[in-house]
Amino acid sequence: MIETNLSKILREISVKNDRGEEITLVGATKFVPVEKINVAINAGLSHIGENHAQELRDKFDFYLPVYKHFIGRIQKNKLKYIVGKADCVDSVDCVEIAEEISLRAKKIGIIQDIMLEINPSSDEAKGGFPIKTFDGVYEKINKLDNIRIVGIMSMLPETDEDTVALLTRELRKVFDKIKAENENIKWLSVGISGDYKTTIKNGSNMIRLGTAIFGKRDYNK
Repeated sequence: MIETNLSKILREISVKNDRGEEITLVGATKFVPVEKINVAINAGLSHIGENHAQELRDKFDFYLPVYKHFIGRIQKNKLKYIVGKADCVDSVDCVEIAEEISLRAKKIGIIQDIMLEINPSSDEAKGGFPIKTFDGVYEKINKLDNIRIVGIMSMLPETDEDTVALLTRELRKVFDKIKAENENIKWLSVGISGDYKTTIKNGSNMIRLGTAIFGKRDYNK
């Protein structure tokens, strides 16, 4: 099943997005056993994303070679399990968290790639910086020593297709602005199993799919 699902998705996204950019597929691996993750890696999945710091810690030594993202809400006391383990920390939504990542990265002698999470609909149930405050936040975080901002992430609300398209285009404007001045910016991560076809038609070049690859999981764990 995993191989079939993944093959179908990789064929779908091979046509690139509306800007002619390659689309990076991140397999969202929350509650997915390492054995199944490795099946997907063997079948061509090159990026995975973990939601829980402890899961990343516990699975870390058992993944086949793969680019690892952390895509969940970040707790300051769990950063010890994330910094230096995740290749990219995608869900940075607080200046204080960015500062702590920079400090931890400095201690272990690395530059930690991160993405900044934006909440374009100001949905209180979701993390992320409001678009209206993003410019100042970006400038402040971009000055930190041991981090490298490589993109923007967003979790859109469950809504109609037109709203998904509109919000994705708004995020793309922000992405294009910082990309024009920062050569490290490469990813706009918008789109999950329920809306990714719409987001890649409106500027997203990274999508995070879990159910579409691995099937339904028990989220009550």
